[in-house]
Amino acid sequence: MVIIIFQASFSQLLAPLFTDCEQYLIFCEYSVYFKAMSLFAPNQNCLKVSILLLPESSLMSLACSLDTMRAANRIAKKPRFSWQILSIDGLPVELSCGQTILPDAAFNSQHSGDLLICIAAFHHQQHMPSKQLLLFKQRARHYRYLGAVESGSWILARAGFLNGLQATTHWEDLEDFSNQFSTIKVQPDRYVIDGGIFTTGGASPTFDLFLQLIRSRFGHTLALAVASVFIYDGNHRAHTPQPIVTLGLLQGQSPSISAAIKLMQAHIDEPVAISQIAAELSLSRRTLEKQFRAQLGISPLQYYKSMRLQIAKKLVLDSHNSMQEIALRTGFSSLAVFSREFKLTFNHSPSQFRKQAH
Repeated sequence: MVIIIFQASFSQLLAPLFTDCEQYLIFCEYSVYFKAMSLFAPNQNCLKVSILLLPESSLMSLACSLDTMRAANRIAKKPRFSWQILSIDGLPVELSCGQTILPDAAFNSQHSGDLLICIAAFHHQQHMPSKQLLLFKQRARHYRYLGAVESGSWILARAGFLNGLQATTHWEDLEDFSNQFSTIKVQPDRYVIDGGIFTTGGASPTFDLFLQLIRSRFGHTLALAVASVFIYDGNHRAHTPQPIVTLGLLQGQSPSISAAIKLMQAHIDEPVAISQIAAELSLSRRTLEKQFRAQLGISPLQYYKSMRLQIAKKLVLDSHNSMQEIALRTGFSSLAVFSREFKLTFNHSPSQFRKQAH
C-alpha cells in the first residue's frame, strides 16, 4: 500500500511530461504494478522479514516460514533473509499446540522492513480487536510488502489491505471469508500473489510460497536445494485448489475412492446419493462400497457423513453461525437430524459442544 501511494505521488511529479492523459494513466498503472511485483523479481539483496505471530497460531505455519528462510541462508552461505518474530504486546505467544514462542519484540512503529507476514489461526478476531487492528493498519505501512498465512488473511482484510485484490485463506473459512468481504476476489488456491501482497491457505501452502519466493529472487538451484533439505517434492502450484481431504497415496492406490471423495467434497451442502457417485465413476454401488470397506474400513455413506460432521464441528467451534445455518451448510435436512447425528458422533449436542469449548 505504501508503494502505491508513493508511486502515485511520484507519477504526479512526472505528469507534466505527458501530453496525453491516457498515456499518463497507463504509466501510473504499469509503474505501480512493476514496483509491487518486485518482491518476486530477481534480487540478490537480503530480504528483511517481520513475522507478526498471533496466539493460537499453528506451529507448522511458523516453521514453514522460518525454516525455509534458515535453510536458504545456510545453503547460500550468505544472508538471503533476515527475520524477527513480533507479538502485538511483546509478550510470549502460546500456539495452538500449547508451545510458547518468545518474540523478539513488540510490534510497534519502530519496526520496519521489506516484508511483514501476519500468521494467525483460531480466534483471530479475539486476538486482534479493533484497537489493535488500527495500530496494525498504521504500522503495516512501514513495510513494502505484506503477507498473510491462514487466518492472517482475515487480519489484512479487516485492515482494508485486500480490497479489490485476489486472496485466499484456509479452506474451512473460504465461504465465510467471501461472504464477509465482498470487495475481495476470494480464490480457493493454495496461495495467491496479487501485487505486493500474498496470502496462503495454511502451513503446507506457505512452504510452497516460500519456495516460489526463493526461486524467483535467488534462482531455481537454491529453491531445489531448500526443498531437498526437507525431502519435499514441491510439486504444488499456486492455483491448485485446497482439498478438504488430503488424499496422498490414496490417489495412486485407489483412484476410484479418491474420485468419489472429491465428488463428496464438492457436494457438502447438497449431498448426492452414493449410487449417483458410483454411476459418475462407472461403477456399481456395490463395487464402490466394497472398495471403501477394503481401503478405509467403512462404507462410503459413513465416510460422507463423517466428512460433513467434521466440517460441522469446525463451524460449531470457530464460527458464530446458528446451528440451523450450520445444519444447512453441511447438508442435513433439518436441525433435529443434524443435532441427533452430531450427538451420536461427538457425545454432545452442537449447542453443548460450543458452550463447553468457550
